[in-house]
Amino acid sequence: MDTHYDPKHIEPNCLKHWADTTVGTPTGQGDPYCIMLPPPNITGSLHMGHGFQLTLMDILIRYHRMQGRNA
Repeated sequence: MDTHYDPKHIEPNCLKHWADTTVGTPTGQGDPYCIMLPPPNITGSLHMGHGFQLTLMDILIRYHRMQGRNA
């Protein structure tokens, strides 16, 4: 097992798989699923929590889309 992540070695295989399949492709069918976005940051100071929150929302939307929901 490699000790370092090499995106040039890993990413092309993932991208090809995603392009060849319909995994995660929206169909416009199924029960609707949406996430209410929070209001913008009023302090203007971004921190790791903002990135974490957006990542979680992205994961949830993608998960529900792959489950057949209209996300």
